[in-house]
Amino acid sequence: MKNHDTYMRAALELAAKGAGYTAPNPMVGAVVVDASGRIVGRGYHKAVGGPHAEVNAIDDAGDAARGATLYVTLEPCNHTGRTPPCTRKILDAGIREVIAAMPDPNPSVAGGGNSYLASQGVAVSVGVCEEEARRLNEAFITYITTRKPFVTLKCAMTLDGRIASRTGDSKWVTGEAARAYVHSLRHASDAILVGAGTVRKDDPMLTARIAESPDGRAARDPLRIILDTRLTISETSRVLHLDSDADTLIVTGPDVPDLLRKKFQKKGVRLLTAPLCQGRIDWVWLMAYLGKEMAVSSVLVEGGSRVGAASLAAGIVDKILFFYAPKILGGDDGVPVCKGSGPEMMKDSIPVERVSVRWFDSDILVEGYLRPDRIRQREQDAKEKQNS
Repeated sequence: MKNHDTYMRAALELAAKGAGYTAPNPMVGAVVVDASGRIVGRGYHKAVGGPHAEVNAIDDAGDAARGATLYVTLEPCNHTGRTPPCTRKILDAGIREVIAAMPDPNPSVAGGGNSYLASQGVAVSVGVCEEEARRLNEAFITYITTRKPFVTLKCAMTLDGRIASRTGDSKWVTGEAARAYVHSLRHASDAILVGAGTVRKDDPMLTARIAESPDGRAARDPLRIILDTRLTISETSRVLHLDSDADTLIVTGPDVPDLLRKKFQKKGVRLLTAPLCQGRIDWVWLMAYLGKEMAVSSVLVEGGSRVGAASLAAGIVDKILFFYAPKILGGDDGVPVCKGSGPEMMKDSIPVERVSVRWFDSDILVEGYLRPDRIRQREQDAKEKQNS
């Protein structure tokens, strides 16, 4: 008797190797298992525009794919996009059974692959390790159902909630293991976002500084987004002069003088004018623009304290990653994790659901979601809209 969870988890491990390379496509992994229970083929979607996981796994299996079972982390596609439909490859290979972790959340194609395979005599089932599969592709699910990016807010602080000392010193709050993990998060994200204050104070590069990805490929830098309402950062800032394949985008308000804009644009800097909400960049408009106009499926918000507070107040944050270092500044004059006015009553605080805790040496990571059913509700709303 086959252990479906074991095979699907093998497929999920393969899928994760595509992190940082597949967006706006999902990460997908697949394994081909013969009648004796032996894995005879492995594959994953390596990069957008390249062969899908099913194709790579079936090619790896060769003739052993005939009569075998295909475990795949997402429903196979039945449409032609950048690549031919995977259902055709599955049928031509003689696969007798397909077990998918989850249905395709894309409302325009959901169910099409499974239905077509079933109509051709292939046994189809869905739901093995579905929760893990959804979590792996939470950014894709959000993007494909709303055309808005999945937003993660990352903060690193002392035990008393300070991200920097009273002088602004923040090097380093957390240790090397935690910082290395953050760089892997940057690699996996489409975009990283900070405020102008962080650029002026720290002069960061905002790159993914890891040697290589889990499958040996070079790390990928995210799009660097700087919120700078009045275009106050220095034109000599390191983030504007990087040897990187990724762009830097400065988001400004509408009142920046034309001469100042042209000064930056002549140096090849990309500028985006956004509407303001209460004197600050309109986060809701910006997220919609990034998703619909730039196909950005995930954004990692890294700071500083006003940017973090503003993103929470705007209601666009899906997930939080709060690192706590075993340090105490012991005063009320350090830089708080969120700066500005909060609610008057505790009952109006922002609830965090599905909380988990991880250790990075002596640092603690608290991970949670601000709207626990938001992703599935988005899918349901999109499906209802599609069917109406």
